[in-house]
Amino acid sequence: LKVIAIDEQLRVIYEDNVHFDKDLPEFKTQGGVYIHSDRLTVTSPVLMWVKALDMILEKMKSSGFNFSQVRALSGAGQQHGSVYWKKGSIQILKSASPELPLHQSLKGCFSVSDSPIWMDSSTAPQCRALEKALGGAQPLASVTGSRAYERFTGNQIAKIYSQNPEVYKQTERISLVSSFAASLFLGTYAPIDYSDGSGMNLLQIWEKAWSKSCLDACAPGLEEKLGCPVPSHSVLGPISPYYSQRYGFSPDCKIVAFTGDNPASLAGMRLQEGDIAISLGTSDTLFLWIQEPTPALEGHILCNPVDSQTYMALLCFKNGSLMRERIRDDCASGSWDEFSKALSSTVAGNSGNLGFYFDVMEITPEAVGIHRFNRDNQKVSSFPKEVEIRALIEGQFMAKRIHAEKLGYKVCK
Repeated sequence: LKVIAIDEQLRVIYEDNVHFDKDLPEFKTQGGVYIHSDRLTVTSPVLMWVKALDMILEKMKSSGFNFSQVRALSGAGQQHGSVYWKKGSIQILKSASPELPLHQSLKGCFSVSDSPIWMDSSTAPQCRALEKALGGAQPLASVTGSRAYERFTGNQIAKIYSQNPEVYKQTERISLVSSFAASLFLGTYAPIDYSDGSGMNLLQIWEKAWSKSCLDACAPGLEEKLGCPVPSHSVLGPISPYYSQRYGFSPDCKIVAFTGDNPASLAGMRLQEGDIAISLGTSDTLFLWIQEPTPALEGHILCNPVDSQTYMALLCFKNGSLMRERIRDDCASGSWDEFSKALSSTVAGNSGNLGFYFDVMEITPEAVGIHRFNRDNQKVSSFPKEVEIRALIEGQFMAKRIHAEKLGYKVCK
């Protein structure tokens, strides 16, 4: 959990963090999560998140941070995680005693104590059922921006309902991690914003409203438990009196809708129409600002957090830096300098040689293995080292462009 305070010139005046494993060892998480015995179910304890918030605010208080100067507060949460509030919890949230840390007041408030998160992949049957109910993967993507994904909240809710109908019945509100965190500051249930909400397989991205067909396919009475979605930059209301009394926040401090981590990246990088951002990590991720999206079976279309009339696209490629590092080790003695020299020694277009490199099963598209083709389009078993290096880099970036264009991104000529 990270906190950052900035002034009106966007200068950072305070920064801190709480490390779940190290600072909250009593929860016994690894990487902030529990990986269950089936290796598919991955969860995080909700109270750990609440306790981390208590802890970070206490750290700020003891360092002399002046909370009364905070004019507005917002945040981002990991996309696809969900929190299940037990019936009657809203009263406890509204009337939490400023004498107690929040996690003590809220410890009985959750019908599901361990929240399903973005790493969970245990809902394959629910995904199949949702796609079937909507007439297939593409019709579902056309409505919600994505085909059914195992980590997406609608499928997680469907699993909870089918396995524990009693637990579902006891739940009065379902939050995303982002709207959950906003609720803690607001002192009442915060709405889900359009942008994070479009990573659930439940929101009609065109109408910005819940899809009745998707809700009905997941669980009964779901619309009431989700509340009405709102634009991502909505001012939700003033901060809860709890924070004014316990930490000295001004009662006028505004809470602005929280959103998901991916939309927040688009906003934080100040992308504009036609811009594209590429994160070259273990997985490579593309963020795109799109005017007229065409949802496909690969990638995701989300409502744009900055401009509710436009969209953002998200593409994830699993074979990212690990693949580049392997080719660097095989073809350039493990040296990025040698890798760069080899790349510079070959011409753009690689004289017609082309390669696709997937060490592990790729997400976009679903493919695995290493496939090399020469200028005559014949499959070959190997390339010279410098040709291999350029084939990898060009192949990865051409794939990014092709899939971005499929989702509606227009490359300016």
